[in-house]
Amino acid sequence: MNGTEIRVEVAPELHLFVPAARRAGATALGTDGVSTLGHVVESLGIPLTEVGPLVVDGREVPHAHIPRAGETVTVRPVARPQHVPGAPLRFLLDVHLGTLARRLRLLGVDTAYESTDIGDPALAARSAAEQRVMLSRDRGLLRRRELWAGAYVYSTRPDDQLQDVLDRFAPELRPWTRCTACNGLLRQATKEEVADQLKGGTQRSYDIFAQCTSCGRAYWKGAHHEQLEAVVARALSTRTQGS
Repeated sequence: MNGTEIRVEVAPELHLFVPAARRAGATALGTDGVSTLGHVVESLGIPLTEVGPLVVDGREVPHAHIPRAGETVTVRPVARPQHVPGAPLRFLLDVHLGTLARRLRLLGVDTAYESTDIGDPALAARSAAEQRVMLSRDRGLLRRRELWAGAYVYSTRPDDQLQDVLDRFAPELRPWTRCTACNGLLRQATKEEVADQLKGGTQRSYDIFAQCTSCGRAYWKGAHHEQLEAVVARALSTRTQGS
């Protein structure tokens, strides 16, 4: 340790990641003189998935920048909407985000979901192999270097979680095109094709069906359809207002 001291100011959007003492203006921070600025920011508790521009004394620098004594660093959040380069935008959610996964699928967003806890290394490896944005509230998972891309889910409420993801990534919405159970694509189906999944009342009351091309699950406008319509309507309305 050579006593290198810098001053760090964290944007309000990132305050939940840092101790209360570091939330008011620029505060002094000792560094070892060899660690990158990205490492220093992570040491404060901020996942780099949430970090946008790093500004040192008025100029933007990369995460690999080595801080020098006396520098003032401003840590800004990721710009929205966030562009993810490379593969078509698709997501991977951990075991704690099942409701969010179903709602994204309802909107036609390609969303993989692990219904069991397979562990951080396996999730990070899948994110990389399939080029999916990892969504999680687990900061440790989001710090894994193997991740292809990631994002912290800020709320515990599904409504707010969905709105946050839509606002941050602006994915293309194609409601009613994906299976909420397995993420497969849906196709129109006849009553006869899905008859083995229908109870007597359903067979008598409904004539329009869809079926998942992957798992075979049947869909129709049942008792909960109005609630699902409301979720879709809110998402589309917000998208229209933001465009």
